[in-house]
Amino acid sequence: MLDGWNSPPNLVTFSRLALVIVFLWLDIAAGAWGSRNIALRWTAAVLFIIAASTDKLDGWMARTYNQVTELGKLMDPIADKVLILSTLVVASAFGEVFWWVTVLFFIREIGITVMRFFVIDQGGKVIAASKAGKYKTLAECVGLGMLLVPLGSLADTDVRPTWAVWYANATQVVIFIALVLCLYSGAVYLANVFSHRADRSRQTNQG
Repeated sequence: MLDGWNSPPNLVTFSRLALVIVFLWLDIAAGAWGSRNIALRWTAAVLFIIAASTDKLDGWMARTYNQVTELGKLMDPIADKVLILSTLVVASAFGEVFWWVTVLFFIREIGITVMRFFVIDQGGKVIAASKAGKYKTLAECVGLGMLLVPLGSLADTDVRPTWAVWYANATQVVIFIALVLCLYSGAVYLANVFSHRADRSRQTNQG
């Protein structure tokens, strides 16, 4: 499992995890909607976008240079989960996202992560993320990126302009779409796990 831990794609993944710590500090220090420090909120939003974007970088490097490893297939989605879930927790604590949305994300993500370790413990290989899972991650990153960007601060009036209201509503819609994809991709992953177990069982009986 630890083979290739120091390969460039995996080092990028580890860097993303370190970047999350800095992002969280800035996001919390900025306050809800950047109420305590709007500059920190903008900086946190930029770091989130960078951390989310580098997900494609390590995957591309691993495939291009034939450096796909079991550790990478495990840590890459975990890095995504740490970034997304920590962002959701802070957003819910600030009243920017409903807690029930964050709880559903948590149940799915933690459940699938536990299942991944269970598969490894049983001697199976890590099942890579499905297309639905990748679309889920994309929707999460877009939705939370939109949430973090404090565009409302660009309005000069105390009353939010119409475009800001539409932007806020669109943000919540994208996050809801991400939640639907999150639950659906989780069901697909579980189906794949049980399908692999059934195939292994048949092969064992035939042997």
